[in-house]
Amino acid sequence: MGSKREPIEYKGKSLGIIILTSAQLLIGFIHAVFGFLLLASENSFLKTTVPYDFYTLAFGLLVLIFAAYLWQGKKTGWVGTIVVSVFVSVADALALMGLPSIPGIPKLAAPTEITYSVFVVFYLLLPHVKNKFS
Repeated sequence: MGSKREPIEYKGKSLGIIILTSAQLLIGFIHAVFGFLLLASENSFLKTTVPYDFYTLAFGLLVLIFAAYLWQGKKTGWVGTIVVSVFVSVADALALMGLPSIPGIPKLAAPTEITYSVFVVFYLLLPHVKNKFS
C-alpha cells in the first residue's frame, strides 16, 4: 500500500522542472524583449517609467539566465529563481498597497505575477525538488 510513485521524467528531467523551465524561458523572453522595446522607444504607447523599463529588462534577463541554470540542475538556478521570484512578489505587493516600489509597476499584472512567483518558490522548496539542487 505505501508504495511510492516515481516522478514522470524525460531525459533525466522531472516533468515539474521541464514545465517550470519552459514557463520561465517564456516569461524571461517576453520581459526581456518588452523591456528592451520600452527602453528603445522614447514615447512609449504605455506610460511607463525609465526605472520600470530597466526593471523589466533586468527581470527578463535574470529569469532567462536562471532558467538555463535550472535546466542544467545547478544550485545557482534554484537560488536565483527563488530570489528573483521573492523580489518580484515583494515589489508587486508594495505597488498594490501604494507603498514605495519600482515606479511604474502596473497594478493590473501584479496579482498574477505574485501568484505565479509564490507557486514557483513553493515548488522549488519541495523537499524532493530542493534535494536535486543540493
